[in-house]
Amino acid sequence: MHNLDFSPLFRATVGFDRIADMMDRVLSADVAEPTYPPYNIEKTAGDAYRISLAVAGFAEDELSIELRENALIVSAKKSADENGRTYLHRGIATRAFERRFQLADHIRVTGAAHENGMLHIDLVREIPEALKPRRIEISRGQTVDVKSVESDPANTSAKAA
Repeated sequence: MHNLDFSPLFRATVGFDRIADMMDRVLSADVAEPTYPPYNIEKTAGDAYRISLAVAGFAEDELSIELRENALIVSAKKSADENGRTYLHRGIATRAFERRFQLADHIRVTGAAHENGMLHIDLVREIPEALKPRRIEISRGQTVDVKSVESDPANTSAKAA
């Protein structure tokens, strides 16, 4: 097992502590991580994703999807209605589970569907308008004197900035 020291990252950056914590959590994760239920993560478009979990044996009301602090938490608990069944072989696992997925910033859940024993969760990355690249127009001719704009009491645009 490798131990990585993230202290240089903390010394040289500001605001990246979540990334370092996530990397530390992934690298130090126990090898015996649960594999139930099996799942797929696919990229369906440029900024769209889908998580599909095999949830055979669970009804919609026994499944729960929750979004908490950039973590998508999918859990299920089977209701205790067995109706006196006696199984000779029980190969379909219907044990309770909780599966967590860490989501990046600006990832939004757009919907979920339960069909044919599969739970599909659709996600999309929506970058806010303020973070998108924008082109700044360059004006010709006049140059703006920054000192006179800031000191002019009649200039309301300087006050708003």
